[in-house]
Amino acid sequence: MNRLLALLILIALGQGISALGQVFQLPTPNRALFESGSEADYFTPTVGRTWPSGTFGCVRSEGWQMHEGLDIKCIQRDSKGEPIDPISAAADGTVVYINAKPGLSNYGNYIVMRHAVDGLTVYTLYAHLRKIADGLKEGQFRKSGEVIAVMGRTANTKQGISRERAHLHFEINFMANENFITWRKTNLPGIRNDHGMWNGQNLIGIDPWKVFLEQRNAKTRKQPFSLLEFVQSQPVLCRVKIGKTNLKWANRFPQLVEKKSGTQPVGGYEIYLNSNGLPVKLTPINKGDSEENKVKLLEVFPDVYKAAPCRKLVFKKGQQWTLTAKGKTHINLLMN
Repeated sequence: MNRLLALLILIALGQGISALGQVFQLPTPNRALFESGSEADYFTPTVGRTWPSGTFGCVRSEGWQMHEGLDIKCIQRDSKGEPIDPISAAADGTVVYINAKPGLSNYGNYIVMRHAVDGLTVYTLYAHLRKIADGLKEGQFRKSGEVIAVMGRTANTKQGISRERAHLHFEINFMANENFITWRKTNLPGIRNDHGMWNGQNLIGIDPWKVFLEQRNAKTRKQPFSLLEFVQSQPVLCRVKIGKTNLKWANRFPQLVEKKSGTQPVGGYEIYLNSNGLPVKLTPINKGDSEENKVKLLEVFPDVYKAAPCRKLVFKKGQQWTLTAKGKTHINLLMN
C-alpha cells in the first residue's frame, strides 16, 4: 500500500469517526453524568433538596418552577475551597456575548456561544463563572473543548451561592426572536434590559442531559446524532394556530416546517410547542383558513402538561383549555 492511499484511508476513517462523534461535549471535567448511579456526584441541588433539583425542567418549587439548564458540580478546588474547574466550549462556535458584571444578572458572570448544528442555530450558555478566560472576546471562534472560563459562584441573588454549592449552570438554547430588543421595548416598556438579545427571556432551552445521553446512545448504535431529530421528537404540549404569513420562526427554521400540499398560498401556521414553549413542528395552513394575526389554541395534550406544567403557558378553565397571559406573551414573542 503506497503512502498516498494510506493517507486517504486515514482521512476517511477520521471523517467517519467525526460523523459518529458527539456534537456537544461536557463543558467541565466532571464525567459522573455517564456513571450509573452517580447523578449526585454530577448535579448540584438547591439548598435542602436532592440532586434532581439541579437538572433541567420543572424540578423546583414542587414542580412549578422551571430550571432551564444543568447545575454541574465542582470537582476541583483551590486551597481556600473555591472552584477552579476549567469551563470549555461545548461545541465549535462563536462567542456572541460576555457579561463580566455579575451584579447585573442572576447568572453572574456568563458567556453565550453560537453554534450551527444540522442547519440549526443554537446557543450554549455558561453561568456563575469565577473568571473569563484571558483575551476572550465577543466575535471570537472557539473549538469544542477550548477553555473559555473558570467555574465560580457569581450571581446577584440575595442568598448568593455558597462555596459548597459552587457549580456551572449550563444551557443549550434556541433564540426566540432576532428583534428581541425592539420587541421588548414595545411589549414591556419601562422594564430594564441589561443584556440586549441575551436576556434569558429570549432563550428557549432544551434538556442538555437528554442531548448528552442521546448522543451517547447514537454512538453506541454507531449512528450519527441528529439535533434536528432530537427537537422533532420532543413531546408536544399544545397546538396553536397563528394567522401570520411571514412567520419569522418558520423562515429561520425551515427544517421544522412540514411541506405544504396543494397550491393555495400560505395563510399562517399551526405551531406545535413543547412544554418549554419551543416550536418543534410547524404546519402551513391555507390562506383564508385563519384570520390575519389571530392566535387560537387548538389542542392541549394533558399528559404532557401534567408532566411539566411549570412554564404556565396554558391552563384549564372548567372543561376548556386556554392560553395564559404568559402563553400569549410567549406566542407574541415568537410571532414578531
